Amino acid sequence: MKRAVITVVGKDSVGIIAKVCTFLAEKKINILDISQTIVGGFFNMMMIVDVSGYDDGYQEMADGVESLGNDIGCTVKMQREEIFNSMNRL
Repeated sequence: MKRAVITVVGKDSVGIIAKVCTFLAEKKINILDISQTIVGGFFNMMMIVDVSGYDDGYQEMADGVESLGNDIGCTVKMQREEIFNSMNRL
């Protein structure tokens, strides 16, 4: 299993979760864990996903989620799990 971390941050609006989840499903990316919150009108979501089913390469996927973010008015980033863990160690 190849895992990645996806973060979504932006002004809250209708359909953010639906659009992100639809995009991932179309790419055969499985959501393993998801957490979201809204604070002061700002939406924040973090997802752990399995990218094993996606065949077009990691950078293409990272570019795709970033483009999706531009379309929905949010910042959407994807990092490989091992890089995310290394960057966020205490």
